[in-house]
Amino acid sequence: MNRLIECVPNFSEGRNMDVINQITDVIRQAKGVKLLDVDPGEATNRTVVTFVGSPEAVVETAFQAVKRAGELIDMRQHHGAHPRMGATDVCPLIPIAGITLEECAELARKLAERIANEAGIPCYCYEAAAFTPERRNLAVCRKGEYEALAEKLVSEDGAPDFGARPLDEKVARTGCTAVGARDFLIATNFNLNTTSTRRANAIAFDVREKGRPVREGNPITGTPKKDENGNTIMQPGTLKGTKAIGWYIDEYKIAQVSMNITDINTTPLHVAFDEVSRCAQNRGIRVTGTEIVGLLPKRCLIEAGKYFLEKQHRSTGIPEGDIIEIAIHSLGLDDLKPFDPKEKVIEFMIQDDSAKKLVDLTVTGFAEETSRESPAPGGGTISAYMGALGASLGTMVANLSSHKPGWDDRWQEFSEWADKGQAIARELLHLVDEDTEAFNRIMAAFGMPKKTDEDKAARSAAIQDATLYAAQVPLRTMKESMKVFELCRYMVNEGNPNSVSDAGVGVLAARAAVLGAGMNVKINAGSLKDRAVADALIAEANALIAKANAEEAEITALVETKL
Repeated sequence: MNRLIECVPNFSEGRNMDVINQITDVIRQAKGVKLLDVDPGEATNRTVVTFVGSPEAVVETAFQAVKRAGELIDMRQHHGAHPRMGATDVCPLIPIAGITLEECAELARKLAERIANEAGIPCYCYEAAAFTPERRNLAVCRKGEYEALAEKLVSEDGAPDFGARPLDEKVARTGCTAVGARDFLIATNFNLNTTSTRRANAIAFDVREKGRPVREGNPITGTPKKDENGNTIMQPGTLKGTKAIGWYIDEYKIAQVSMNITDINTTPLHVAFDEVSRCAQNRGIRVTGTEIVGLLPKRCLIEAGKYFLEKQHRSTGIPEGDIIEIAIHSLGLDDLKPFDPKEKVIEFMIQDDSAKKLVDLTVTGFAEETSRESPAPGGGTISAYMGALGASLGTMVANLSSHKPGWDDRWQEFSEWADKGQAIARELLHLVDEDTEAFNRIMAAFGMPKKTDEDKAARSAAIQDATLYAAQVPLRTMKESMKVFELCRYMVNEGNPNSVSDAGVGVLAARAAVLGAGMNVKINAGSLKDRAVADALIAEANALIAKANAEEAEITALVETKL
């Protein structure tokens, strides 16, 4: 899985588009990130920017953007409705895929230290990146705002975590920045079949973490109870990590429960949907659908789709696109207007559609591309694709078995095997394009200049590196294809007997994949100068070939006994 994080810096300029564009141009021009949104606010005099990418690229881009904002914005001249303390007021890092909140927190601390040391801007660390419990709260870090910095910078309790020093002209201009890490926040509205704001609010109070005040006498109009400190006693709601209110939307002529899910690990989207639906039903109301405000990570839809499939005792080992469709219909995401994942899911928004991939071709197109006079795609690529087809056949038998009449008590068993099969197929499909890319690296190395001795040495080293990689990729194909045998063996022994021949063909495809990829390991290893490395690669390939031949012979013999 690709590692992906989001960064949402808030810059203290919302009126001067020239300044805003100079800052956001730093992000637009950065490699490895994609700018998703720029939202300037005139009244707040603040611009909220959203960009995503690999952790390394996002952290580097965030540093450059914060540095540029410090050069362009003079906090001595800043006034606006929103609390603020610096040219870049806050800069949170948010995990999207393949990375934890704790890892983002560590990245945020290192980013804050770098901003302080290299850009000269003092930094506080907040939320998950905070060094003390109190500073998890942004309001504590920003207390007194920009105007209080002169006092805070030299105080024991108020000094920033990095870059603390008495107020000088540099800090007076840039202010301080709060760098943090937080979970992704989903802003969502649950549509109700009522126009009553009061009823919507009641449902919101049922579920939101804060809950509702405990009252004397009448639970609606009674006097709120107080504790010994004079604070209102609250009856907590059922959903942790959520904030919610009810309102009426004139555009849609319905009431909604408007919710911010601030901890999607504790309360995933589908859990919130089911709980709001339950509480609404208790009040004679129905949730008709869900509206997503802004964007969401793909995993939210994958988790939701699998959740609803499991409730139906259906296999979750189906293609990713099918799972997302289940989520869309189950959550009613297209209740008010069509829901297009390409416009709402972060991972889909940042994928490069211009990059041509073999796996995106039609079956006919793939065959035709292979037949052309260019040497790629070649045998290694085809081997990876055969392995993927073998995994897909085994997965198909698992899904057919999961849904077989009379086998209802075994749905989860086969669903787990189907999940394994989908994972194998995904990796092998990735290797389809990876094998062609490995060949392209060799061609690029051969195309390097060779005029001088230094050129020749660099070219020779690049050719050897590319050749080693071209041998390692088909070896990965061999290892991944070997997993197909276990899947298909189980399907032959335990799966739907009507599909035993399909599992058998899957075994044949897997053997072809292993043997074909093995040939590519050997031909590329033969060009390596380091013979110890080459011999080790060939020995490992030969061992896998022998094992694949044995597995294929044994499993196809089993198939024959069942035909």
